[in-house]
Amino acid sequence: MQLSIVIINWNDKKVLSGCLESIYKQTNKIDFEVIISDNGSTDDSLQFVKKNYPQALIIENNDNLGFAKGNNSGIKHSRGEYVLILNPDTIILNGALDRFVAWADKHPQVGAFGLRVLNPDGSFQNCARPFPTVWRYWIAALYLRSLAYISPIFYSDTYTGWNGNSERKIDWQSGCCIMFRNSVLKQVGVFDPRFFYHYEEVDLCFRIHKTGLDILYTPDSSITHLGGQSVGKFPIRFALEKLRNRYRYFHKHYGMSEANKCKHATHAYILLRQTGYRVLAFFHKREALQNRLEMYRVVLKWNGKLNIDKFIESGEEPNIGYEPLGKISTTV
Repeated sequence: MQLSIVIINWNDKKVLSGCLESIYKQTNKIDFEVIISDNGSTDDSLQFVKKNYPQALIIENNDNLGFAKGNNSGIKHSRGEYVLILNPDTIILNGALDRFVAWADKHPQVGAFGLRVLNPDGSFQNCARPFPTVWRYWIAALYLRSLAYISPIFYSDTYTGWNGNSERKIDWQSGCCIMFRNSVLKQVGVFDPRFFYHYEEVDLCFRIHKTGLDILYTPDSSITHLGGQSVGKFPIRFALEKLRNRYRYFHKHYGMSEANKCKHATHAYILLRQTGYRVLAFFHKREALQNRLEMYRVVLKWNGKLNIDKFIESGEEPNIGYEPLGKISTTV
């Protein structure tokens, strides 16, 4: 078996149907399996898969385990040389997976692989990024990304000036579509279940990087990712969950001091953007702007009151009416 495709599903029939259709239509040259890891769906997505794609393996988790633990459940059953983590809201384009695996075979010393991700309109969706550091967060917070044209030391949360058209080493690729060598996962472990939403793939790529293995990106295979674009809602619970996992990530890899420094850089980032969008909202009374400002208001309040030490040690955080998306797990 060359490739195991692990797709996490949580009431995703609307997009899962198109994803599966594209996989089976566009993948003809490799031996592959599809594993649906279902996080307690209550729609009829599983019935749809059983009826239309009986060859797919369904793992029923019976609860919303989150991205990390849900994908780990699927990875446990994988038999492929490579494991592709794929969002259900993706479309495989032009035999992409056939070429992706063939390209990976030519790079036996690489541990993980990224490909070109496109928005529905065909524009580049920047899913390959540098590892986060406090320095890089300050560069982003202070709108200094353009300094990276002078030196890569000023890379922040993106590879400034790169549009995804060239092969390159990257630090990490979004979990919407990233492929791992299965033997590497057995070596470094799978997703850390402490990350319920966001930073799961960053953490895993960082662990791979620390073994000395590269993560390589190719522009020659492409998918469409239907998500990843603003719809004007700016959900507050997801923004807060992203920050929770950001601080867990920094504590895990850099210690409590760096987690606290990260909080200060994050606060500056949010505050400066809140200020800018307030000015913009004065001239444009759009609903999307008001939603963004409300998100910034709540997140800024939460972040300002957060005690990093207590949060890391016991999970204690400000009670402002937004509970975490899921319970933190310590088992895969």
